[in-house]
Amino acid sequence: MEACYRILAVLGGLCMFLYGMRLMGEGLKSCSGGAMKAALARVMDNPVRGFILGMLVTCMIQSSTATIVLTVGLVGAGFFTFRQSVGIVLGANVGTAITAQVIRLMDLDAGNSILNLFSADHLASIALILGVVLIMFVSNRRSSAKNPGVIAVGFGILFMGLLYMSEAVSEMSDSLSQLLTAFEGNYALGFLSGVFVTGVIQSSSAVIGILQTLASSVGVRFCAVVAVIVGVNIGDCLTTFLVCRIGANPEQIRTVLVHVIYNVCAACLIGVLLVAGRCTGIIGDGIWYMSLNSGGVANIHGLFRLLPAVLLLPVSDRFAAIAERLVPDKPVEAEDADIRENLRELDDHLITNPGLALDQTAHLITHMADVALHNYDACIRQIYEFDAKREARIRQREDLLDEMADASNKYIVAISPYIALNSDNQNQNFQIRALTCFEHIGDLAVNIANSEKILLEKSESFSEAAMCELRIAADAVSNILFVTAEAYKNSDYEMARTVEPVEEVIDDLIETLKERHVKRMVRGTCDIQNGIQYQNILQSMERISDQCSDLAVYMLSRKDAAISGQEHQYIHNLHHSSNEEYQRLFRKNHEKYFSQLKTGN
Repeated sequence: MEACYRILAVLGGLCMFLYGMRLMGEGLKSCSGGAMKAALARVMDNPVRGFILGMLVTCMIQSSTATIVLTVGLVGAGFFTFRQSVGIVLGANVGTAITAQVIRLMDLDAGNSILNLFSADHLASIALILGVVLIMFVSNRRSSAKNPGVIAVGFGILFMGLLYMSEAVSEMSDSLSQLLTAFEGNYALGFLSGVFVTGVIQSSSAVIGILQTLASSVGVRFCAVVAVIVGVNIGDCLTTFLVCRIGANPEQIRTVLVHVIYNVCAACLIGVLLVAGRCTGIIGDGIWYMSLNSGGVANIHGLFRLLPAVLLLPVSDRFAAIAERLVPDKPVEAEDADIRENLRELDDHLITNPGLALDQTAHLITHMADVALHNYDACIRQIYEFDAKREARIRQREDLLDEMADASNKYIVAISPYIALNSDNQNQNFQIRALTCFEHIGDLAVNIANSEKILLEKSESFSEAAMCELRIAADAVSNILFVTAEAYKNSDYEMARTVEPVEEVIDDLIETLKERHVKRMVRGTCDIQNGIQYQNILQSMERISDQCSDLAVYMLSRKDAAISGQEHQYIHNLHHSSNEEYQRLFRKNHEKYFSQLKTGN
């Protein structure tokens, strides 16, 4: 029963270690996540620079898994390509070894000197005190103090967990010594145990921490832990691969696959070097059976991470080539490929950073604007020159537009729990309105195609006069659509102000065209049944211009708080105002389109 209590104590200490490491990492990412992502985004085609950056970032957040997950997210978001991420992946493997170097502070024995403050028990107490003070007393007045407080508390809990494990392990010295002795003669078992334990715990730092705890408490020999450490490196990359590949695109899967390929090659390289060292006598019995303390384990772990990285970095492009061969791209149409690429930008690994995530949805909604405009033009062309292939493509493009809208909407909603800034909240609300407008525009364009299809099935068509007037309205709507899309894509508020005068002109134009078509039906120039579809097309065009008006006003409300929440009142007041610029644009567009109407039609 006593053995169970000790195992329970070890597990409790391990849980504290894992939670402390997670808490510290989350605090660090909250403090500098934006800067870290910006730094990663600047990595171009230099694997050495990527290697150094990956190593530094991992040193900062104390987790190679976190760095690689972030890298996978940025690859999916299009910040850089898969090949540009290879250096970061290799650097992350080296950077994670810094955790072991921090843990070796447990070995400090400085007596009563000032260095005694850096022992684990004192560091834990200092960090916890500092963290609690920052969170409970300082953060109430300064919100920026909360994240440093979380970091300090996480650091303290991490070391408290180590101390707890150390105390429990010291009471199990005999059994653990026997276990480690068994590893000395069975390197395959040591390797597999390292893979398995790391796979279960999902943290190489935690497993190395356990080894360091054992080294501090009962002492370990080099030959007993060498295979375990190699296994830890493999187990770490396998868990990262399983986590990151869920729902990932080919580029992202290749990124984590490189992590696996590299670590397997690194393990083989270390194995070859160890065998060669033993055979040549470079690694003699004095080294092979030497006792290691916590610092020794940290050094071995660091060496096993650094040496393969330095030797294999020059051939990192080979790892990329292997990954590309194992995970090939699927051929798709060019337009579909662009849409799919934009959909992949909505990566779940980025939702914890609202600013960055909203940038990705803004990019996708910009593409929605282009797709909606393209589909509108295609639908209008169907009226004058029907094409069955174009009809099928219109339907496909509309399905993709709906998929983009659904994906954007779900992604924006998923960001909500992480939004803390008012600016992000406003941006979120605006994007939901924008994607809704472009989705409706796409639906209305398809309504136009549906009306034309009904006429085609009945072998009917509009009169020449009706077709000419329809083209005038179609050109006006195409113009307002283009201006609205450009204003949105470029955040051009002055261009957004030019939308409403055109929308009012289109309202007048549509009303006039309806009246003229009714007169033609009364005279018998146009068929009544055809007239219903003609009215439907005009109605869809008018509603498209309404959506453009709504989006433009939403844009203006972001710049002018007085408009926000009062959009309809703003439009009403604008229509009845004597605003010179508005009246000038209204007259200009009114003349442009009404002058094209022929008298007598």
